[in-house]
Amino acid sequence: MPRIGTIAALAVLTIVLGVDAASADQRRYARGDTGFVTAESRFGHGTITGAVRPARHGLEVRLPGGTWIGCRRSCAETLRVETLDFWENQGRGRIDNEGGIFGPLTIYRRY
Repeated sequence: MPRIGTIAALAVLTIVLGVDAASADQRRYARGDTGFVTAESRFGHGTITGAVRPARHGLEVRLPGGTWIGCRRSCAETLRVETLDFWENQGRGRIDNEGGIFGPLTIYRRY
C-alpha cells in the first residue's frame, strides 16, 4: 500500500511542477517584462525572431511587418505558423500546421 501512495504523490507533484513551469512565462510577461522568441521552420525555411509582450487577453508576438497577434499554444509556434510556414498548409486545415499538446509529431508510413 505505501507504494501506491508514493506513486500517486509523485504523479501529483509532476503535474503541479509541469503546470507551474508552463505558466512561468505568463507570470514573467504579466509583470511587464518583454522578451523575444525564436521559431524554426519545419520545412527548412530558416528561423525568425519576434518580440513578445503582455496584452489584455494573454501574450502577443510581433510579426516582421509590425503587426501584433495573440499567441495560441506558444508564441514561438504562432510566429512559425504565421510567417515561415504560412504557405505550406494553406490548402489544409490550420491544425495540420500547428503542434499539438505534445509538440509537432511526425507520422511515418511504411510502404
